[in-house]
Amino acid sequence: MIVNFGLMSLLIVVAHLVRSRVRILQDYFVPTPMIAGFVALLAGPRGWQLLPFQDSEAGGEALESYPTMLVVVLFATLLLGARPPQRSGWRMLSQVGDTFFYNLASELGQFGLALLFGLYVLAACFPELPPAFALMLPAAFAGGPGTATAVASGLAPYGWNEALSVGLTLAMSGLLAGNIGGMMLINFAVRRCWTRLVSSIDTAPESRHPGFVPDDRQKSLGRETIDPMALDALTWHLALVLGAVGMAHFLRESWKSAWPGAYDVPLFVLALFAGAALQAALNVLGAGRYVDRRVMSRIGSVAADYVMAFGIAAIRPTVVKAYALPILIMALFGTIYSVALLWLVGRRVYRNFWFERSLFVYGWNTGVIGTGVALLRVVDPRLRTGTLEDYGLAYALIAVADVAILILLPPLVGSGIILAPALVLTGAAAVCLVLSARLVGWFPESPTELRVGEREIIAEAGRAQGPVT
Repeated sequence: MIVNFGLMSLLIVVAHLVRSRVRILQDYFVPTPMIAGFVALLAGPRGWQLLPFQDSEAGGEALESYPTMLVVVLFATLLLGARPPQRSGWRMLSQVGDTFFYNLASELGQFGLALLFGLYVLAACFPELPPAFALMLPAAFAGGPGTATAVASGLAPYGWNEALSVGLTLAMSGLLAGNIGGMMLINFAVRRCWTRLVSSIDTAPESRHPGFVPDDRQKSLGRETIDPMALDALTWHLALVLGAVGMAHFLRESWKSAWPGAYDVPLFVLALFAGAALQAALNVLGAGRYVDRRVMSRIGSVAADYVMAFGIAAIRPTVVKAYALPILIMALFGTIYSVALLWLVGRRVYRNFWFERSLFVYGWNTGVIGTGVALLRVVDPRLRTGTLEDYGLAYALIAVADVAILILLPPLVGSGIILAPALVLTGAAAVCLVLSARLVGWFPESPTELRVGEREIIAEAGRAQGPVT
């Protein structure tokens, strides 16, 4: 494992240096781990066999086990870390109701409609497909490589061991659709004066391109909450994460020993709850405030980067070849869904800056949050629209739906129960849009008409005579 992680780490370093010098990779926001993963796939044990990745002690390929292992680490970080007091649900909805309902509807709708599409279209065209095949599209697009890996691990007990390669291939397709498709949408919107704060993509900040942050814009990774005379702060935070992972393994083994043959609880779910239990225990002891949420987020991001790199390296070309056409169809379905949502719904749901806010959702609906942020910064260089702040507030409630989907949906779909959850998810997405219209408002369809609060922010940014006249 040390040899394999060391080799992948070298590939990540080299890939980032290459990315910092190749403009096309920067312009389309190709993530560094994706580049490293491609190189590992082509030159590794499943390609030209030029890179000396090591097999496991049992003789099998070790690369395929790392994404699942790293996802457990990632989920262990999600509920660790001190958080400020949360606003009440009604107060939050009064401030960011349009963001909450649109983001939640986009995710629930993608899961529900993908399952219905798989049940009634894919199954008719490809009767031999596993019933859970369509689930990998929203897991990979709306979730990203980490969620795709988690869902694949949840489906493994039901006999579909190829889910990981399918999910990671779809995740890679989603990242490309998000980055390349997002830039195409931006160019189209700029020409039609839909953007409020930029009149050309050339006005985007140059610092977004190379991948290195200039000295005057660098930020701290987190707070040093531990006295270094006693313990390094990073050791403290890493020990909590790995402690939660260890607790999850112990709980899983205890569960299997107590109820052999019963439903196997996914390890990442147990890691999530173990992290929450650790944080709760520290809160009771008065030490919870010394767990910095930003540091935990950075540890989780490290795990997510390696998930992407090892995930691409672990893709089995034979599986991709066998499922090539269904994968292509599902990737097109996910892309069309995300574009249609932005094009038809976003302009009616958002009270202001509809394109900027919808573009952010398009980014994470096809890739990861990082894709949405990168696209947003092209059309909102100074982040004046409040898109990220509103999403951060809304995610406190959206996260509940995320966790419920990851826990409940794989075993249901793996067991062949598809229609009921598909209808529930699709119906819930429709209800979100209805509630948004009732509680927040349904706004003019005109994509160029100025909305509440936009003129003031445009004037503040010095662009009162910008792209909108």
